[in-house]
Amino acid sequence: MTLLREKFKASPVYARVAPFVIFLVLTSAPDFLGAGTRFWFYAAKTLAGAWLVWEMRPFVPEMRWAASWEAVVVGIAVFAMWVGIDGFYPQSKVTGPLWNPFAEFGTNPPLAWLMMSIRILGMTFVVPPLEEVFYRSFLYRYFVRINFLEMPLNRFHPTSFLVTAVIFGASHHQWLAGILCGFAYQWLPLRKNRLGDAMTAHAITNLLLGIWVVWRGAWQFV
Repeated sequence: MTLLREKFKASPVYARVAPFVIFLVLTSAPDFLGAGTRFWFYAAKTLAGAWLVWEMRPFVPEMRWAASWEAVVVGIAVFAMWVGIDGFYPQSKVTGPLWNPFAEFGTNPPLAWLMMSIRILGMTFVVPPLEEVFYRSFLYRYFVRINFLEMPLNRFHPTSFLVTAVIFGASHHQWLAGILCGFAYQWLPLRKNRLGDAMTAHAITNLLLGIWVVWRGAWQFV
């Protein structure tokens, strides 16, 4: 723990990239695990992600939640777009079974609800800061300037704006929705000159997606 904090303190790049990469590796690991095991692994991964956010927070000053009407509008609009255009464009193939704890733990509803609650909490409070710090704070600025901290969050660079959104979209099965989502989230730091609004919008989108998944059984979105 001390060593990790020392690395975060010594390198602004490491503080913004390493937590995201670690979380990404943990996200890929369940593909190699059994169907039941991956739900427990996700719970452990969510705790690990929360710990990473806690550890990096002192060294990433822009990682502070912020609320605004723009963040709320973007968060809701992205959710509506994400769900609305589903099925209208070719998507990346989903490998393995869908993430559905109610199918896996059908005989134990409290456990199924526990797993789903952990998933929604992770989507809402862990994923947004990790991804927004990496994509919107680090990658967007690093493409423009190696010493990325010298570049204000509200500086617009068209090539980096496009490339960052495409990379963000490519990391999702719903790639087109991901690209449009990347544009919307990037617009918020450009407008507000802070990262917190993008984190809030991302959290709202993911929370609404989590509720939608449970309500409509749209498990392709988690």
